[in-house]
This record gives sequence, C-alpha cells and structure tokens, in this order.
Amino acid sequence: MSTHRPQITNFPFELAKAVQSFGVLFSSENDPKVAYYRLLKLLYIADREYLKETGRPIVGGTDVAMRRGPLNSQAYDLIKGEHQDSSFFLRHFCKDGKRLLVMLVDPGRDDLSRREVRKLMEVSEKYRDLDDDELGELTHEFPEYTENYVENSSRPISLQSKLQALEMTKSKDSIETDIEAIVAWKQLIGSAK
Repeated sequence: MSTHRPQITNFPFELAKAVQSFGVLFSSENDPKVAYYRLLKLLYIADREYLKETGRPIVGGTDVAMRRGPLNSQAYDLIKGEHQDSSFFLRHFCKDGKRLLVMLVDPGRDDLSRREVRKLMEVSEKYRDLDDDELGELTHEFPEYTENYVENSSRPISLQSKLQALEMTKSKDSIETDIEAIVAWKQLIGSAK
C-alpha cells in the first residue's frame, strides 16, 4: 500500500515577514520614497537567493511571471490593497502617486531572522546602482521567468520550476516535507486561536 502525499505548491505566505522585508529594503534604499516595483523586484531576488542558500524563502507565497518580470503575487496584492490583510500593510506604508511608496512607520524586524535581514540588505546593496528598469530586466533573465512568461498574462511560477532554475531538484523531497511541516504547524496554531 503506497501513501500518496498531496501536491503542495509552495511555502505559505508570511504576512509579517513580507511587511518587515519591505521595511528592511525600504530603509536600505536610503530614499524617502521608493518605487514599489523596485521593492517587489528586490524582494523576489532576495527570496530566490535565500531559497537557494537555505532551502526556504524569506516570505513564501506564490510567484508570478508578468510582463515586467517575476514577483511575489501576495506582496503585490498588499501594495494594491487587494490582499485580505492589506490594512496591516497600510499601517506601515502608503502609496504616493501611482508608483511610489512611503514608509509611515517602520514595521520592525521581529519576525525576520538576522540572516534574512542580512540577505535583504545584501540584495539591496548589490543592486543599488541599477535603476528600476535595469533591475526589472535582470529578473527577465531568470530561467523560471522565461519558462513561465506568456505575453500579456500573469502565470504562476511553480516551486518545481524555481527549484529547477536554481539547480535544486535533488532537494525537492526534503523541501516538500518542510512545507508540509510548516503547513501542519500553521493549521495547529490556527486551530488553537
């Protein structure tokens, strides 16, 4: 009798870590107003690099391939005010015009590990000299983006596609086991509330 594990598509989205990651990236940019496009690209790159280094992303959730490159769908929905928890995000940030964000209150770093904060700051520093469009073009070169992008669409980037692009397919089973444990823990904690 074989036991079949249900298909788990990705790590759960971590709301507090996403908002705090925006805070770290925003502070690292040393500008009172930052294009949210830039923050989304930096977050995507940091999440991707952290997954490669540790087997886990920083914020998790669903990544999508869009016309202007890959990004975290839930993080983008927070900014647009279309996520169920956008009110939490909007306590810390507000839009200034169509493309810029202003940090109202630093969300802190309590949910982020020191290693996650270092990764976010490292990515911000590494790409400081690229303008927003150059940063976006860089993400267009990622294999998981080129494999999944279809013109005039927004398509999910599967965890499998990302692992393949990062040459991590041998880690797939242990990563799926890790995801299952995180999901089970979140369900247990959620039921305890």
